[in-house]
Amino acid sequence: MIAGSAALVAAALCPPALEYALAGHSSAEPGHDIALAHLGLRPLLGLNPRLGEGTGAVLSLPLVAGAARALRDVATVDSAGVTEESG
Repeated sequence: MIAGSAALVAAALCPPALEYALAGHSSAEPGHDIALAHLGLRPLLGLNPRLGEGTGAVLSLPLVAGAARALRDVATVDSAGVTEESG
């Protein structure tokens, strides 16, 4: 909920900041879903914790890092030389 509140303030002060925002997880706190809906963010994980120590960010970081690595390192069909004949 704390991060969601901070994201609401950031979005109000500088709307382009949301281009860099990710929702790590959904929270059991009732206001968190409202904040995420207002921001137009979908959580990566549905853990529903109430801890508030950034556990959602810590747990979602490997998912985000893996997605970035896949975008950077995984060959495309063209770069791998895949054709209809080879497939």
